[in-house]
Amino acid sequence: MKANELRPGMALSLNGKLYVVAKIGHVKPGKGPAYIQAKMRAVDGSGMKEQRFSGSDVVEGTTLDKREMEFLYDDGEGGGTFMDTEDYDQVELSKDLLDDTLLYLSPNSSCTVLFHDETPVAIELPSAVVLTISDTAPGIKGATATNQLKEAECDTGLKTRVPPFIAIGEKVRISTEDGSYMARVKED
Repeated sequence: MKANELRPGMALSLNGKLYVVAKIGHVKPGKGPAYIQAKMRAVDGSGMKEQRFSGSDVVEGTTLDKREMEFLYDDGEGGGTFMDTEDYDQVELSKDLLDDTLLYLSPNSSCTVLFHDETPVAIELPSAVVLTISDTAPGIKGATATNQLKEAECDTGLKTRVPPFIAIGEKVRISTEDGSYMARVKED
């Protein structure tokens, strides 16, 4: 496949090592040709790697199995336990593999785990998740029409900025791309 077809979550083989693409950026410098900046995580746990590709470069893609899994709990050290929703097998994922994805997962929430040869290699989060605000400053009366945001912490430990009318215990929609507040979620 061509490098301009790369997307986050895709796997590729580079110099004999398997990588999962974490972030892609298309860069057009003022001088010189445009290129693709890829931030990739090595599956063997050796860390992150940044690589530049031209749009016409050919990369060796690898297929990954996608399995819908439910996040059960974190192990207190940055890792977590996940359960396959089809056969109820449980898999423990390490801190290196999860990185900061646990900040977006509440217990019993669903996500997609990517496997390569029966080994979990990455987690694919939805574009937005619903989290509960566990700590924030009280709102200022009459501050509903301002564009100001205040610091808040979600039940998963994620720190974000929310509008002044959001209170402790409210559910909010958070973007998994950058951790930003999107909307208040009304409870039925």
